[in-house]
Amino acid sequence: MIHRLVKMTFKPAQAASFLEIFNASKDKIAAFEGCVELRLLKDNLQENVFFTYSIWQSEQHLENYKQSVLFKNTWKQTKALFDKPAEAWSTVVVY
Repeated sequence: MIHRLVKMTFKPAQAASFLEIFNASKDKIAAFEGCVELRLLKDNLQENVFFTYSIWQSEQHLENYKQSVLFKNTWKQTKALFDKPAEAWSTVVVY
């Protein structure tokens, strides 16, 4: 299993727009082949910092998603709202 964490910092006035994009696509992402879990987290101190946390059956499933039209369209809309570049980590559970 691959655990994927993506940190996104939005322009403060764009956080609500991001939530609209996420809410419109979350069910499609969660239903994508290989996606086991999808969560949206928000920084407890910064209202414009969000994290997506997802679990994928394999690196290949995650890569298939990243190459999909769904990802490309969603990411294009999301990226336009950033205040800073996104940071992403793919991890595996050690303990």
